[in-house]
Amino acid sequence: MNEILRRIGRHGIVPVIALPDADTATPLAKALVAGNLPVAEVTFRSEAAAEGIARMKEAEPDMLVGAGTVLTLAQVRAALDADASFIVAPGFDPEIVDYCLERDIPVMPGIATASELTQAVKRGLPAVKFFPAEQMGGLATLKALAGPYPNVLFMPTGGINAANMALYLSWQRILAVGGSWMVAKDLLAAQRFNDIRDMAAHAVRMVAGLGRPQF
Repeated sequence: MNEILRRIGRHGIVPVIALPDADTATPLAKALVAGNLPVAEVTFRSEAAAEGIARMKEAEPDMLVGAGTVLTLAQVRAALDADASFIVAPGFDPEIVDYCLERDIPVMPGIATASELTQAVKRGLPAVKFFPAEQMGGLATLKALAGPYPNVLFMPTGGINAANMALYLSWQRILAVGGSWMVAKDLLAAQRFNDIRDMAAHAVRMVAGLGRPQF
């Protein structure tokens, strides 16, 4: 497995962020690092995504900052130009996946069906995103879906929060969970970076107490 994916697995949580503006990126990066959670998925749902990724990496060079909600090759290129560490997509787009694989870029496409998971397995992907996790039936559905594919790890995203993340992380095939509760829009809009720091630190402590496998 790629070392970046291993690092994601060691953190166990990936904050999923829709930046309201690029100026939020630097204090947000510092808040997450101060909360011992130096990883983020900055989604292209915001026009500030590419510049935000670049600013987060500039502020905290050792932080893992990936690009999420990537829908086009142009967005992939913009993310990589901004020094994104990994790519996450909501669905399985063969063009995006193959582009990343050809360039040795860690990529986790979204899957919700056996057909999509089969395409990921055929390409040798070690980990994929399960999305939208809660809306698709949660961990029970994921376990049933994953049964015939024993060598793939998952990053469930969608409806994950502080109340249910431990349930997902208790299964050894969960690389990490993606969630936005500690970086919610209202927190970012109000610039409540100390609260973000504290919520990130609390989530990290929760993960540490679960005795997860070493990736």
